[in-house]
Amino acid sequence: MSRSTTSGPSQRMLRVGEQVRHALSETLQRGEIIDPVIENSVVSISEVRMSPDLKIATAFVSPLGAGDADAVVGALNKHTKFIRGRITGALRQMKYMPEIRFRLDTSFDNFARINELLKSPEVARDLGPDDQNTGDENKDGKDEE
Repeated sequence: MSRSTTSGPSQRMLRVGEQVRHALSETLQRGEIIDPVIENSVVSISEVRMSPDLKIATAFVSPLGAGDADAVVGALNKHTKFIRGRITGALRQMKYMPEIRFRLDTSFDNFARINELLKSPEVARDLGPDDQNTGDENKDGKDEE
């Protein structure tokens, strides 16, 4: 019996990704990274995706209160070796320490764009009171004469 090949991450990838996310969050909260770009912004790590071999961790970050989000992501990527060394204690059960890559999290922007589309006049017109009253014509007694 062969294993089913699914496109989603395995339970192990999800568990290790969550452990890496916690370790990264703790390191950033302690303020151990000496960089003015990182020090002047609050960085939220929304998700960490692990590669199937658990050797690459892609951390999706959302800089809060930072003018240039790309500069924050660039500064984090510049300090990846230092950060990797700091999270080793929290991940000592792993055989290999993953290489960390920081990417800008755009999912909140996508959610806002979808929300804007749903509130647009075109969609409101399509979902307006005309569609909600379908099937009510017979209740008025027009067809029952």
